[in-house]
Amino acid sequence: MLKGKTALITGGGTGIGRSIALRLAHEGVNVTINYSCSEKDALETRSEVEALGVRGFLCKADVANDEQVRGMVRKTIEEFGRLDILVNNAGVTYFVDHDDLEGLREEHWDHIMGVNVKGIFHCCRAASTELKRRKGCIINITSVAGLTGRGSSIAYAASKAAAISVTKSLARVMAPEVRVNGIAPGIVKTRWVEGQEEHIRRYAGRTPLGRIAGPEDISEVAYSLIAHLKFVTGQIIVVDGGVFI
Repeated sequence: MLKGKTALITGGGTGIGRSIALRLAHEGVNVTINYSCSEKDALETRSEVEALGVRGFLCKADVANDEQVRGMVRKTIEEFGRLDILVNNAGVTYFVDHDDLEGLREEHWDHIMGVNVKGIFHCCRAASTELKRRKGCIINITSVAGLTGRGSSIAYAASKAAAISVTKSLARVMAPEVRVNGIAPGIVKTRWVEGQEEHIRRYAGRTPLGRIAGPEDISEVAYSLIAHLKFVTGQIIVVDGGVFI
């Protein structure tokens, strides 16, 4: 069903992005793996992708930079001849307690909003013409923080709420050719939460399913939205084990 198609995954070298890259590669999808600083991880992910019998392509770009994003999309199409799937997974945060209002500095806001919100818009805009031509789809990785106002910082939660809004807006304006959906994970076992074992334990204890998510839990939802749920657009799928029901 997906064999021979091409996906561009931002932040594709680690964590959720890596898991989605491998899941799609398993289905015969060629993958552009975007990274901004984790080149070693991105190289390893490309090797794993290519071991599954498809082509991998690395592209360094800061998604907050529109010119770099347009170049990344152009290079992907030049490399593979097409672009069918866009996964906006790149994200940043700063861990600042919500009650530490003075600790959340302007540069935190600018960096977080630049990557987590403008980055999604830049990528979708740059890829829109090709995705419409291919009747493709977009998956935006958001967060339950955007629905609850909780999370690593107030700025992070605000950025994810904005990402959810952007997802809904783009689903409207890119239809009917392109479906745009979001996935809102809770805590996921990635390097973002390394060293926060007590926080993970408390969170898992509040989860009806008794654990936090692994990256594969998110990639399976992404795959379903891409491959099977053809009449779903503008939706935010919460994947948090039931914490916020």
